[in-house]
Amino acid sequence: MSWQDAIPNPGALAVVQRNFGVWRKLLLPSMLGNFGDPLLYLLALGYGLGHFVGHMDGMPYITFIASGIVASSVMNTASFEGLYSAFTRMSAQHTYAAMLATPLRVSDILAGEVLWAAIKGLISAVAIIIVASFFGAIQGPWVWLSIPVILLSGLSFGSLALVITAMARSYDFFMYYFTLAVTPMFLFCGVFYPLHSLPAFAQDIAQVLPLTHAVALLRPLLTGQLPRQVPYHLGVLLLYTVIPYLIAWRLLVRRLLR
Repeated sequence: MSWQDAIPNPGALAVVQRNFGVWRKLLLPSMLGNFGDPLLYLLALGYGLGHFVGHMDGMPYITFIASGIVASSVMNTASFEGLYSAFTRMSAQHTYAAMLATPLRVSDILAGEVLWAAIKGLISAVAIIIVASFFGAIQGPWVWLSIPVILLSGLSFGSLALVITAMARSYDFFMYYFTLAVTPMFLFCGVFYPLHSLPAFAQDIAQVLPLTHAVALLRPLLTGQLPRQVPYHLGVLLLYTVIPYLIAWRLLVRRLLR
């Protein structure tokens, strides 16, 4: 198969529609799981720790951390969807095999999964934005511009997750990804404190991680400012969408069509 076969057809939307139909039946527990933990972080750290921290980077700490939690929630939600849910559909339920018996191709399934992971990330992020707005932690005229950034971030983390899923032989495999990638990004990519507080070498490492660029774009937009170096940050997130997507496609072709 050529790389042109990696370009999805509109059939990818059928995959999204199918996943949405299943998710809608579990709407309430899914929503609680998607933003329950981030909301607890917002309340516990934003108010609890924020009482002692005061201001950070010229804004109340709850405002600083709320925007970071929005970005990290996109990462976590898209990652979980691209890992556990996608693996269940692929291996446990054999949904992918059933889809391939239709005119859908591997690229359609993959693109649909990545897009659905991004949509799940958007749903989680918007829920947190709404709740944080009631606390006055998110405000300003540029909040609506965060929507495309959230979607692109979700596509990035969804594509990365599908690479791991394409290689996984069991659910246990995902712990390596969370331990070596997701957790370090959560802790060291500017969610809880500005990057300039890190040693120089750690800042350099953080600059190659996608969550850093999601935070760099979302924090200003959610606090009434415009971000800097927008093409650079968008470019990195776009690379983390396209390159992992192509890798995941090649791996899934070998796995599903062997």
